[in-house]
Parts: sequence; C-alpha cells; structure tokens
Amino acid sequence: MTRKESMEKIKLAATSAFGLEAVVKRELTDLGYENIVTDNGWLYFDAEIQDICKTNINLRCADRVMLVMGQFEALSFEELFDKTYELPWEKWITKDGKFTVNGKSVKSKLYSTPDCQRMVKKAISKKLCEYYDTDWMPETGAEFTILVSIHKDIATISIDTTGAREGLFKRGYREKSMAAPLKETMAAALVKLSYWNKNRVLYDPLCGSGTIAIEAALIGRNIAPGLNRNFASMEWPLVKDEYWKNEKIEARKRIDFDSEIKIYASDVSEKAIRIAKENAIEAGVDDCIEFFVKDVTHIEKPMCSYGVLITNPPYAERIGDEEQLTKIHKKLGQVFGRDKTWSVYVITSSVNFEKEFGRKADRKRKLFNGDMRVDYYQYFGEKMPE
Repeated sequence: MTRKESMEKIKLAATSAFGLEAVVKRELTDLGYENIVTDNGWLYFDAEIQDICKTNINLRCADRVMLVMGQFEALSFEELFDKTYELPWEKWITKDGKFTVNGKSVKSKLYSTPDCQRMVKKAISKKLCEYYDTDWMPETGAEFTILVSIHKDIATISIDTTGAREGLFKRGYREKSMAAPLKETMAAALVKLSYWNKNRVLYDPLCGSGTIAIEAALIGRNIAPGLNRNFASMEWPLVKDEYWKNEKIEARKRIDFDSEIKIYASDVSEKAIRIAKENAIEAGVDDCIEFFVKDVTHIEKPMCSYGVLITNPPYAERIGDEEQLTKIHKKLGQVFGRDKTWSVYVITSSVNFEKEFGRKADRKRKLFNGDMRVDYYQYFGEKMPE
C-alpha cells in the first residue's frame, strides 16, 4: 500500500459507556482529533487507516473503535439491503474473510433485529461473491464483526476494529480477578474524572484485584493501555503491520519512567492482595503501588495530607450484607470525609451513601457498571499547595 492509500480518509467511532462520553471525547481531543460528533454513546471522527491502530492502542475509557461503513435511512428491508450492498465491502473484507453480523434496533420501523442481521449479511455476501467471482465465501480467514444499528430509522453499518470478544477493557494484565471486578475502562474513567495527578498520593482502601490502582499507575506513567494485546484489525490486509509497529514505537516514547508515583491499595482479603500484586507486575507498574492487607473499618487516619481516595466498595446486591456496607461507608466519611485536604471519589449503587458517609456530595455523576445503575460521588478537597 502506498502512503497515499494509507492517508485515505475514513470515519471511525469510539463507543462509550453511558455517562463517560465527555471523558472519551477529551481523550480523542488529546490524541489530536477534531470535529468530534457525539450521538447516543458513539463519538464519530474523521481519520486515516493508521488511526485504527492509534486509537485502539491509546484510548483508555472507550469500549470499542468502530469503522463506520455507512449511515442511511432504512424504512424497508429492500432499502436496507440495497444501501448495504452499495457500501465498499470488497475494500475491507478478503475473499476468505470470516464475517458475522450483530444488530440492534430501537424506535425504528425495522424492529426485528434478527431480520435486519440476515438482510445485511445477505447483502454483503452478494456483493463479495460478485466481486470475487465465486458462488460462496469460505469464511476461513480474518474475522470481521459487523454491526447494524438502527435508531429512529437511521441505520449505521460498522465493523468492529477492536474485536468482538475482547473490547478495549481487555488490557491483558488481569489474568485473575475477584468476584464482580470493575472493568478496566471504567476504572480508568474514574481516575480521569478525579483531580488526581502523579504528584499526589492515591489510595484505594477496597482495591479487590487492584484495577483502580493499576489504571491510575498506567495513567501516571503514561503507558498506553493497548500496548500488550492484540486487536481484530491486526489481521486485516488494509491495516498494515507497519502501522501497528509505528504507533507502538510512538506510544513507548511517551512513557514516563522517571516520575515518582505513590499509590496505595489495600483490601481485607489476603487473596485479593495477592492477585492485585500479580496483576500489577503483569501491567509493569508494581513499582508505583504499595499493596497491603487492611480492613477498611480499622483505618484510624489518612496516611498523609492532600491525598485522593478512589474506590469501588462492594455492592449490597452482591455481598448481601447491608450492615457491613453501612459500616464501610461511615468509616470512609469519618476518616477521609472529615479531612478537608482529601478528595474522595466513590462509585456505588447504594442510595443511602451520602447519608452514611455524612456529607452531601459536591457532585454526583450517573453511570452504569455493566448493567447496574450506579452513582459516582465526588467530594473535592482543598487544593494542594504549590
């Protein structure tokens, strides 16, 4: 492929969990993208083929990076078929390409998702069979997961560049975890939404398998989250190996090996701390984090001033112990909520959190941890002296 072909304009979309659109938009802006359009959890932006590599390697809080093939009104199955057929599938999908079609339809005339999927699959198959002059597609090669999403009669047809089975939350370091762990992308977003920076102490007193602490360390070290994993589009002929290599070289140049980063993480479970330490070593940030066994209800005072606490307490729905959860919330308020120098950030599904913590939050953000509706309670401490 020539340099001219690699610079050909395409449209990408980073998908976002509910409530994190602004965080993902800021990430895209920091990576140099402009004219970003947000619509229903999708952030659209103009790009070049090499940007498939750049975004997958560097985005911390997005769920996936989608290659947008086309958007159009679809009021009938015939219209859906014809307009899907017109898209340049032969440019991306090889003769032996294995492609599956997923779908969803909301508030649209074409409401049957399985029928929409079948129609899109049929249109793509017809286009590719004609282009490659064959009666059937063997589908033994690279994987292409196609999504047909119809919202208010507007169909968006896209290909998942990240990978159907492993979204961007799969960093590659978390081989083991505790029950109901926080997704890596959500943990990174919690850190991004806080006022923490690498010059301040960060503490997670309910760390579980260490995800919040590890994601904070990756941010502090400026280690790109996708450096040590594979993506579906690595197998696509148009997305050359040299593009991935170049983006990884640039990402490694930006790593900060010199700053002293102080992150503390504790949990009542010895097993959790053992797993967290292993995960931190796998992520290459074990030098940034001090893990230790500690019951949060036994903490008497903060370890320093002007720290930032970010934590994900267990949910009553999952641990089945409302009384213990109340004790945890009260202790966090007594120790850290009363210290005016500490900033406190807690994600929880508990509707009584503010009452138990002892203070109304300075800000509350509605999020979803998987399918569970949660709130991110934010308490802002005093500004750290220069």
